[in-house]
Amino acid sequence: MLILQQMLVLFFVMLVGFFMQKKGILNDDMSQKISWMVVNIANPAMILSSVSGDNQIESQELIITIIISLSMFLSLMILAIWIPMLFNVKRTQYGVYRVMTVFSNIGFMGFPIISALYGKEALFYASLFVLPYNILIYTYGILCLSSKTENKKIESKKANLLIDSLKKIGNIGVLASLAALVLYFGNIRLPEMFSQVFDMFADLTAPLSMMVIGASFGSMSFKDMLTDIRLLIFSIVKLLILPILGMWILTKFIENPMLLGVCLVMLATPVGSMTAMLAQQYECDKDLASRGVALTTLLSVVTIPIVAAVCKLF
Repeated sequence: MLILQQMLVLFFVMLVGFFMQKKGILNDDMSQKISWMVVNIANPAMILSSVSGDNQIESQELIITIIISLSMFLSLMILAIWIPMLFNVKRTQYGVYRVMTVFSNIGFMGFPIISALYGKEALFYASLFVLPYNILIYTYGILCLSSKTENKKIESKKANLLIDSLKKIGNIGVLASLAALVLYFGNIRLPEMFSQVFDMFADLTAPLSMMVIGASFGSMSFKDMLTDIRLLIFSIVKLLILPILGMWILTKFIENPMLLGVCLVMLATPVGSMTAMLAQQYECDKDLASRGVALTTLLSVVTIPIVAAVCKLF
């Protein structure tokens, strides 16, 4: 199966990053700088490269994709209300579990997988998930992770952090997605030179992002991850049950196999790394968030091919 092969490729690249971290080559400072390059250069270039060639995507399908992405996030937000209660988690962990339920790693893992499986044309579909993702992570996500407190100084600090985070909605990922829409609907063809530049930077996304993810495992306690039964069960729900259920519903309305493939990857990818970053920033059980990101990322190497195999039966 192609998707299993691709997940194994990504896993081996993660292993390289893991061993580089253990050898002290890929330290935290270097990982942070590489992450910056992926987020601010490689990923935006990948989005723009998706519209640099001959586009055969119909406008109607793009509108359908936007509706699907909004519906998907809305559905996950509704489920996120009940999941913490279903798993009987502590009240202080409600926010982390809600954010882990809604937000997946569509940038670091989703884009490389989609590009490898369906080509850069499919990335244009995927870029339409970036817009609501970024708006929601910096609004809904922060509201979930900002715990209530009576300390006015802390409240003031959190309010300032919220304002700063809201400013990040207009980040380069969102701007690249908007630029891609303008190029597509304006039927604007970029010069071949710029297309080659975007393609070259886009090719950096998969290896760099997977190495950074692998390096992050070097400082994790695998024992803590594997003995957290509640988190393990949540990971199964997040990576298997929700994607399979979601795809079963989507196949009733969508016939385009490429769009279905993009939706599958968007649903089946692990917890987004932004969850751990925001949990640390807003002092909301950052250890749980980090374990959730790491555990679901490891399990996704196996679960994504399983979801794909099950969905073939629909």
